[in-house]
Amino acid sequence: MATRDITVGVDIDAPADVVWKAVTDWEGQSEWMLGTGVRVTKGDGVGVGSELAATTGVGPLGVTDTMRIVGWDPPHRATVVHTGSVVRGSGTFTVIELGPGRSRFEWGERLDLPLGVLGAVGWPVVAPVFRLGLVYSLRKLAARCEAER
Repeated sequence: MATRDITVGVDIDAPADVVWKAVTDWEGQSEWMLGTGVRVTKGDGVGVGSELAATTGVGPLGVTDTMRIVGWDPPHRATVVHTGSVVRGSGTFTVIELGPGRSRFEWGERLDLPLGVLGAVGWPVVAPVFRLGLVYSLRKLAARCEAER
């Protein structure tokens, strides 16, 4: 199975705790994450063992990504393992304090590509589109956090 890494980050004029609160408000992510709704499916969503489901798509065309939180270090890092049949691998949300009232948020994914060779061959086409969606979403996150500070 082919594995690929992708990380996107954004500097935000807001303290780390404000960024952390926005990032880990799982159900509120639909306000900044492109075409995605997230819900907590097990636990309270604020610690190891909680489970999430993120559905990304338009109308009836969508993919649900199920996840389990396996790392929890507020307000710095949350790590999930993707447990679904399509999206597999791990993801990390990292908040880095840059100074008074400034932070950097980095979203990293280590994805086990589906469809074997076809997935590996298709990744160079999918990756730039995926990255653009992440960049767009993180800009919306930054604007949201900056408005709250």
